[in-house]
Amino acid sequence: MNKRFFVAILAIMITGTALAQKQIKSWNKNVVIAHRGAWKTQSLPENSIASLKEAIRIGCFGSEFDVQFTKDNVAVVNHNGDFLGKDIATSTYQELVDYKKLSNGESIPTLVEYLKAGMKQKKTKLILEIKPQKTQEREEALTKAVIATVNELKAAPWIEYITFSHFIGKYVIANVPGARVSYLNGELEPAKLKEQGFYGLDYHQNVFKKNPDWIKQAKDLGLIINVWTVNAEKDMEGLLAQKVDYITTNEPELLFKTIKK
Repeated sequence: MNKRFFVAILAIMITGTALAQKQIKSWNKNVVIAHRGAWKTQSLPENSIASLKEAIRIGCFGSEFDVQFTKDNVAVVNHNGDFLGKDIATSTYQELVDYKKLSNGESIPTLVEYLKAGMKQKKTKLILEIKPQKTQEREEALTKAVIATVNELKAAPWIEYITFSHFIGKYVIANVPGARVSYLNGELEPAKLKEQGFYGLDYHQNVFKKNPDWIKQAKDLGLIINVWTVNAEKDMEGLLAQKVDYITTNEPELLFKTIKK
């Protein structure tokens, strides 16, 4: 191999590695994940692009959001199976847009719109929850659509996946090499999650209260520990003392204040 060519290739490899490391180091280093965005203090709609931008503004590590699937196979961001009273699974995207607006005037966000807004920065991760659907067939269709959108937008560096559906979680693990997937449902012990390839356990705080040894087990196994939905200062203090990795909360501002104490 020509020496100059070898040196050039080596320089490109080193530059690429440095850029990748810089990008990894750019994410906010804290435990705060805003549940459905940072919406409460500013009276913003949950799961809106405005609440995502607020979570970014206040410096959260992550902003969690929920993805549902319309009748005409559009992935949209909404927590419940209905959008302001209109069933999502039996409605087209346009029907949802025409039906109502969020309180700040936004239409129901599509996953594409939401990811594009979140990708304008490299500080706050996008914690993407794929919601269970009425059938496994629809769960697979939604998950495929989510993966395709993330790939098309090259959004993978921003994304960490969470889900209540064991099927969805295993599907992402099997089809997205290197995906960070955490399980929400709470019935599986840490060793089972590790065995199945999950990145972490993301359980309600009551699950850890009933299974107080699971935090240590998860740490010993190298699993990431996230706890939801923690809104009381006393609970935040207890979890911080146990050195969990992340806390998902409707009160991100309060959690920041609690961390500083």
